[in-house]
Amino acid sequence: MSQQYSTIIELKNATIYQKDNLILKDINFSLQNGEFAYLIGKTGSGKSTLLKVLYGDLPLTNGEGRVVGFNLKDLNVNTIPKLRRRLGIVFQDFQLLLDRDVYKNLYFVLQATGWTNKTEIENRIDEVLNSVGMINKKFSMPHRLSGGEQQRIVIARALLNHPNLIIADEPTGNLDPETSTEIMELILRISKEQFCAVFMATHDHSIIKQYPAKTYRCENQNITAAQSLSLF
Repeated sequence: MSQQYSTIIELKNATIYQKDNLILKDINFSLQNGEFAYLIGKTGSGKSTLLKVLYGDLPLTNGEGRVVGFNLKDLNVNTIPKLRRRLGIVFQDFQLLLDRDVYKNLYFVLQATGWTNKTEIENRIDEVLNSVGMINKKFSMPHRLSGGEQQRIVIARALLNHPNLIIADEPTGNLDPETSTEIMELILRISKEQFCAVFMATHDHSIIKQYPAKTYRCENQNITAAQSLSLF
């Protein structure tokens, strides 16, 4: 199981650039172990850019930042994979490997993150597929799955390495309202059962209204706390 930290995300006076473009400045916020929070804001406000910094896809050059115990300013080609083993990342567009079935998609991730025992790999795949209600789709090709089913597989993939934090970038963005509700309830159940923090970017205000939680807003190159409500 993964190591636990009291503070999962912490940014202090962080300023974020994409190439030479200033995206966000003087960012100060934190996310605690097991906590759920939304990140909202208009398209182009910096939500996805911030998430990319948190999982090491963009560098943090100004200010301080730590995610699941990793100093974001010290990340390099050797430490970024170690950081990502402690994270589960859920994308809007799924990013499943279309040339292989569900089982081989998950097998690939475990092998790439250091798992070597085939029995342990197969047991873990069954565990995560059961947790998202998709064990019956284990040998299905992604193109034969609905959008909601594909997103359940993506969540299963995010759970493989017992993450301390799930980063979700518009996870319901391509789904109809009924399926969006199912996916949200799945994410919230997993967060509660596994005491896993979730930081979720979304533009779906109906989801926030239905499942209120701490909310941060990206606006005018800054991040501010929009509200603080109990989720459970």
